[in-house]
Amino acid sequence: MKISHSPKAWVIAVDMGYGHERAAYGLRELAYGGQVLIANKYPGIPQNERKHWVQLRKLYETVSRLKTFPLIGNLLFDAMDQFQQIEPFYPRRDLSEPNMQLKETYSLLHKGLGKHLVDLMKKKPLPIIATFFQAAFAAEEYNYPGDIYCVICDADCSRTWAPLDPRASRIKYLAPNGRVVERLKLYGVRHENIFLTGFPLPKELIGGARMPILKRDLSRRLQNLDPQGIFADKYDHALTRYLGRNWRKLNHKHPFTLTFSLGGAGAQKNIGLQIAESLNTKISQGKIRLNLLTGTHHDALSYYQQGVKDLGLKKYLGNGINIIHNENRDSYFKKFSEVLHTTDVLWTKPSELSFYTGLGLPIIIAPPIGSQEQFNRLWLHTVGGGITQNDPRYVNEWLFDWANSGGLARVAWSGFIEAPTHGAYRIESLITGKKLEVEQLPLIV
Repeated sequence: MKISHSPKAWVIAVDMGYGHERAAYGLRELAYGGQVLIANKYPGIPQNERKHWVQLRKLYETVSRLKTFPLIGNLLFDAMDQFQQIEPFYPRRDLSEPNMQLKETYSLLHKGLGKHLVDLMKKKPLPIIATFFQAAFAAEEYNYPGDIYCVICDADCSRTWAPLDPRASRIKYLAPNGRVVERLKLYGVRHENIFLTGFPLPKELIGGARMPILKRDLSRRLQNLDPQGIFADKYDHALTRYLGRNWRKLNHKHPFTLTFSLGGAGAQKNIGLQIAESLNTKISQGKIRLNLLTGTHHDALSYYQQGVKDLGLKKYLGNGINIIHNENRDSYFKKFSEVLHTTDVLWTKPSELSFYTGLGLPIIIAPPIGSQEQFNRLWLHTVGGGITQNDPRYVNEWLFDWANSGGLARVAWSGFIEAPTHGAYRIESLITGKKLEVEQLPLIV
């Protein structure tokens, strides 16, 4: 897909897990020079700031990996997670009191953190679209002259995402779902500064307002997810209405495909090998294809290569099992989109990838890591786009039961119907004034 390089906005992310950069990837068409700015490693970043961010990222990744270890790992992670804890939504009440993490963030800002980047952007004061709260706060704190937008990357958010004085702030929030809209109001953000857009899914997986690419991929996917035609026969009228009269005749071109995706910290890679071991016979029989996405983690790459060899499946590499590794994040996000065109089931922890169920992808939900992921899992269950994993050791049984009963097709369809899809287009419309005719999103989900 051709990317426009006409200047529209500064798109800013942070290298901290994959979520913030994945959201920015969906907005890269808007980015000045076609380039997303990474707040913790952009060219010219002051050395003291780089050191701060490196230490923070290492802490996040180390503790996230430790969570897989019994007892001590959980204790350490729970201690860190307290800083980003999301309070229960009900009963509705005033939650505008700043938490400890927010106070610490502003203490760092008052010492100059982020000022260099803001001064750099002031030379061309386009709107700022930040996928991390600290960049938005810095822009406001250092009197950036343009509009400031902040993209929320999860289905709920902690108090840390709203400014110290939310009622006086001019930061505009781009919310992925109705729950975040209502949550921000509880934090004191003015309603005129909150826009319900949906998460910015990559445009190359959608194809525009009428979704020709998404509908093509979904039509093919449903044929693999519903081999007995149980779901298709029962809901033929609705499927035909959305996908067209000939959707069942579209050549699906690929074998039943399961993709397991690692998160940014690289935790849970053991699940991928459990899946491969369980599906050993099915892979050898050509009944399923398995993608193991390592992202940019070299240790996960070698772990899977050795593990597949130990399982006696090395001969199926590239033809039954694909270990997909990328050297940098830009190439990873691009490859991820390519893989999803022929993915039938996505297995992942409930990160920002939860929103990808809007593409008609059934999500098998690995255990959540962190408070926000627990809320993402709840949201996935609410919209019907995800199912909590059963024991990975027996995926060779339960996954095919779900498919043969039409259950996986039902989950895929629920995600497509209920979850927002056009977030990137709605955000583009806000920034550029370009009109876009898409249906309104429900407020509370």
